[in-house]
Amino acid sequence: MIRRTIAALLAAQLPIAAALATNPAQPSFAPPPRADMPKGPFGDAVKLGENIFRHTTVYAHGVIGDALNCSNCHLDAGRLAGSAPMWAAYTGYPAYRKKNRKVNNFGMRLQGCFRFSENGRVPALDSKTIIALEAYSFWLAKNAPTGAHLAGRGYPRLAAPAESPDYARGRTVYRQDCSLCHGARGQGQYARGQTVFPPLWGTKSFNWGAGMGSVKNAAEFIYANMPFGAVGTLSVQQAWDVAQYVDSHDRPQDPRFSGSVAATRKAFHDSKFSMYGRKVNGHLLGSNK
Repeated sequence: MIRRTIAALLAAQLPIAAALATNPAQPSFAPPPRADMPKGPFGDAVKLGENIFRHTTVYAHGVIGDALNCSNCHLDAGRLAGSAPMWAAYTGYPAYRKKNRKVNNFGMRLQGCFRFSENGRVPALDSKTIIALEAYSFWLAKNAPTGAHLAGRGYPRLAAPAESPDYARGRTVYRQDCSLCHGARGQGQYARGQTVFPPLWGTKSFNWGAGMGSVKNAAEFIYANMPFGAVGTLSVQQAWDVAQYVDSHDRPQDPRFSGSVAATRKAFHDSKFSMYGRKVNGHLLGSNK
């Protein structure tokens, strides 16, 4: 059943492969080709990690709480420079993170992704899921310098917009350039119950604690990587505007919610780039349970 489902997803995503080739980011490091994936028990762990990464809704079903695959935000299965590639992230840990105010190893960083971006349960550090994803990321980073900030890590910094990001302008951009894949209501698209194009808001999307809940992060990702097949066609202003529009819709609650939207915003979302706790069209974002 899993093989048939994945075959359907791959068929539906054929246009994506061509789109990725247009991404202008130039890495200083190239991960090993898939054909060089190792053999034996370690190779099995790497393959499982790749499967979890590509098809999270299939291989981590029951762990995640939304309809997102890791590869929806880390394109080309975590290989693509400028799309938060895993080979660049792996070499950057252990590191201190302001988000949880502690030094994180790479496994802890993955746990954070499950908690926020996947709106799910947090797998144990010694779980099969975390170990497989670590193995896959370790292999992608083969021969990369440890502790170096590799070009292509994260999302490229984006210039400030000429005008403040605007909901109405963003809605126009979304309707013209995003809705074909992500749906008129941001609901995404699915094949045989699995995600082909991810939901951008609503109950099946990432929660308010995720990095994409920052308008700045979303704008950087969008400008560098979207729209599929037409990367580079959006202006800087359009990227900011559509990010503002997407992040001005409700989504699952931040798991750090204290019982008060105002208190949660003050503790975790006190940023001009967060829409959490703000009113849009008369609705207080973050007030949905």
